[in-house]
Amino acid sequence: MRYVLAILGVLLVVAGLVGIKGSQIGMLVAAGKAFERTGPPPEVISTDVSQSQRWEASISAVGSVAPVRGVSISNDAAGIVSKIYFESGAFVQAGQPLVELDARVEKAQIASARARMELAALSERRSRSLVASGTIPQSQLDTDDSSLRAAKADVGGLQAEVERKVVRAPFSGRLGIRAVNLGQYLSPGSTLTDLDAIDSVYVDFTLPQRRLQGITIGMPIHAMLEGAGHSAWIGTITAIDPSVDSVTRTIRIRATVPNGDESLRPGMFVTVSVILPSSDAVVTVPATAVIHASYGDSVFVVEPRTDSSDLHADVGGQPIRVVRQQFVRVGSSRGDFVSILDGLEAGSEVVTAGAFKLRNAAHVTVNNSVHLNPELAPHPDNR
Repeated sequence: MRYVLAILGVLLVVAGLVGIKGSQIGMLVAAGKAFERTGPPPEVISTDVSQSQRWEASISAVGSVAPVRGVSISNDAAGIVSKIYFESGAFVQAGQPLVELDARVEKAQIASARARMELAALSERRSRSLVASGTIPQSQLDTDDSSLRAAKADVGGLQAEVERKVVRAPFSGRLGIRAVNLGQYLSPGSTLTDLDAIDSVYVDFTLPQRRLQGITIGMPIHAMLEGAGHSAWIGTITAIDPSVDSVTRTIRIRATVPNGDESLRPGMFVTVSVILPSSDAVVTVPATAVIHASYGDSVFVVEPRTDSSDLHADVGGQPIRVVRQQFVRVGSSRGDFVSILDGLEAGSEVVTAGAFKLRNAAHVTVNNSVHLNPELAPHPDNR
């Protein structure tokens, strides 16, 4: 009898465990069926609306900044540096002295030549008075007059030699780094420093020959410097090379750009946009809305739900919607926007944040409490 009771007890325990496990399995199956009906929870995203904007038609190129006037300052005569009148990076006016070489020997020679000139002038005056009285012949006056002119020429030549010992700025501009020191001996043609006039600069760039149609002198250009707070420098095309490069099939173009704040320095790399007279209507979206992939570019368009799933109508007060992946053809970009050439119409609501976690027909809720505020000419803080 004891064995029977033990066996009945074990069977009751097993039956209880089977009932509990069966209940758990039933709950899991029911939860799975409910999840199958409702699908995964919606993803939280941010959106923006595609816009129709008019963009100036332009041609982009890469340019290099060059000075309107630039020269390496060098000495004409040999000598030892006795005085330096400038500092590196200083602004100088045209004709301002920069370096003076030792000219003591030449100045002593000038003093001697002036003495000879004074003597020749005295002899010339005396001969002129004696010729008038008939005391000496005219030939003597001619000889003294020639001696006076030769003495004056000697003085002028020595003064010019002394003037060559002073190096002056040929035009107004900003100097480079000084490459000379006091007491240094300079042979003719030694570089002292560089001088650039950069109140306006040249921007040189090239365009392919197929883009030359309609490019004329006087057309405006925008030059943009990466990382600069200045949005763009506006200039005009002032020269077009008459010939096309036979290797690259490009043509050189030069634009003149005002540079009063001297932000553009010779040798800088800039992005150039040649502004064409026409403008185009384009559909634009924020750059963050475009998903780039090897099989093409796409955006996610937010649309109302059309399915009959049991998913709640809203999550946290926000309605649940679906997204559709739309492949697009992307054009040029300006600021925070990119143009869409094909595949999207203006007024479509597109995903701008959170698109990386989406798939086609995914359920989403929109939260635009933090908006990106894209701009055509952004000015981000430099931190």
